Amino acid sequence: MVVDMSTLTILLPCLNESETLLVCIRKAQASLQDLGISGEVLIADNGSTDGSQDIARAAGSRVVDVPQKGYGAALIAGIAASKTDFIVMGDADDSYALDDIGPFVAELEKGFDLVMGNRFKGGISPGAMPWLHKYLGNPVLSWLGKVLFRVPIGDFHCGLRAFRADSIRTLNLKSTGMEFASEMVVKASLNGLKIAEVPTTLKPDGRSRAPHLRTWRDGWRHLIFLLVSSPRFLFLYPGMLLLTIGLFGVLLTFSGESGLFNFYLSSNTYFLSIGLILGGSQTVIMAILARIFSSTLGILPKSHHVARFQSYFTLERGIILSLMLIAIGICGFAILLSSWNGDGFDNFSTLISLRISGGTILATLLGVQILFASFFAAMIQSN
Repeated sequence: MVVDMSTLTILLPCLNESETLLVCIRKAQASLQDLGISGEVLIADNGSTDGSQDIARAAGSRVVDVPQKGYGAALIAGIAASKTDFIVMGDADDSYALDDIGPFVAELEKGFDLVMGNRFKGGISPGAMPWLHKYLGNPVLSWLGKVLFRVPIGDFHCGLRAFRADSIRTLNLKSTGMEFASEMVVKASLNGLKIAEVPTTLKPDGRSRAPHLRTWRDGWRHLIFLLVSSPRFLFLYPGMLLLTIGLFGVLLTFSGESGLFNFYLSSNTYFLSIGLILGGSQTVIMAILARIFSSTLGILPKSHHVARFQSYFTLERGIILSLMLIAIGICGFAILLSSWNGDGFDNFSTLISLRISGGTILATLLGVQILFASFFAAMIQSN
């Protein structure tokens, strides 16, 4: 599909970038002219106090004031204020190749919704990226993003990227900080947008002050965003692992003591395994609730697997299942109570008593978990 690239916005977030803003604007304007594309350079100013706004207006750019602080907040406002169908976003610190946006435009013309730059393929000049970012932060977070969301992108955090404005607006981007960079890529992938990647270069920025980016704080926020956007990896898979280990332990020790390799497994292992089952089941329930919640609020796109689960596992069925489990637990408690009263205790071995006690605890607590989770899921879906 070939699209009409007659208009384009080059969007630059800005916070006290008076040293480099003018050269960035000139490069962006030259790119538009060289490509024969009409459009504008739009500055999303985040409260500059160094006269950046006046510099931008004098250079022929449009300025939109963004009171809410943050990299993401500035870009969200800039995207909303853009009047063109296509946007190229970069930084106002003169580190990105705003004079070489042709490859990005070419991919947009092919019909891609989001075109990411890759600094590792295009070239990073000495001193342009801190060692920790270059060899640990960016590679690890980009790898994690590729694993969690199956995105064929090698540089999740490249600030130079191009996109169709209408496609990105449908993603309902909300992150106000640096993690906005990850949110755009993750949501674009989850919503099935067409994503391409082109090499781009990075050089040392032209500022005399320290960058706004804070290594550990912003890296942590990127990591947290990636994890909370993937309930499968954060909750479901760890929960299923705990459930599997717990069930295996119960099966090994239900009939009494047993050995596994060089380990002796007894009643302690049995009750520990029950605890793992309860912890695993609660974590799996959290995965389901998190996915329903995120889909209902539009944080993550709808999933046909979740929709099918919701259609089958209704509130009424959840209540019935939970009451059945609680009833089993009550019966187990009644059996134990009768054995403790009078001569019945003598006819009960310690092994049987412990096994019934464990089953009673497991059934009752599972029932309680499912009961309240069913009501909570219903509350989420009613909003």
